[in-house]
Amino acid sequence: MGRPAVDRAEPDSPERGSLTVVGTGIALRVHMTAEAESACKRADELLYLVTEPLTAEWLAGLNRASRSLHTLYRDAESRSEIYADMVDEILASVRQGRRVCVAFYGHPGVFVHASHEAVRRAREEGFAARMLPAISAEDCLFADLGLDPAQTGCQSYDATDFLVHRRRPDPSAALILWQISVVGQVGWAEEPAPDRLPVLVDYLREWYPAEHEIAVYEASPYPIAGASIQWLAVRDLGGAEVRPMSTLYVPPSVVREPDPDMLARLGIAPDG
Repeated sequence: MGRPAVDRAEPDSPERGSLTVVGTGIALRVHMTAEAESACKRADELLYLVTEPLTAEWLAGLNRASRSLHTLYRDAESRSEIYADMVDEILASVRQGRRVCVAFYGHPGVFVHASHEAVRRAREEGFAARMLPAISAEDCLFADLGLDPAQTGCQSYDATDFLVHRRRPDPSAALILWQISVVGQVGWAEEPAPDRLPVLVDYLREWYPAEHEIAVYEASPYPIAGASIQWLAVRDLGGAEVRPMSTLYVPPSVVREPDPDMLARLGIAPDG
């Protein structure tokens, strides 16, 4: 049996604290859902972690009882320690009986360990907790690059995980690698550290031709601006300009032919 369905009804008990985790989406204001915006406004306390000062200013305007979690970031500490501090900070407010809303940049469930852990621990302690979806960088990438993941399939990995675990990509499917600006970095730093990109290039060349075209992609945080898309060959990635929000898109390099035995078992006639 699978896990029981999660009740997404708004936690609204006046007797106990509760937690709602939301996402601001990528583009300022226009990507946040009405449901998430309402949760921000109604919360007793609004915590947030966003990348753009304008987004922080907008959230502060939604709820006077708001504050940033960015102060928990400290140089030379591992990201796991920082995320643990965030969870503790969030739960401390919930335990005080407050209706807490936490807003994260993008989708709150994508590359946000603290959001999942906070919801898990809040429920474990008996508090109502939920997560609301938002537009993610992947959603923007699909639209901006014209990628339909249903056509070839789509693989998605953190760049460091991709290397450390020697993931075996399928060259007939699209490949998305996240956080390439900090590949191989376990600590926290404000600026990109792309010095290990050549390691990624070496590994990609085991699976893709050196001249295969790939894209360094960055979704625009502003509704009036377009995405940043740098097309280049695999061999040139090591010298590419990358920023904190850069993502790597690797299109398929080969076409996989259908398996005739499986076609026969499914009763599907071969094309042509």
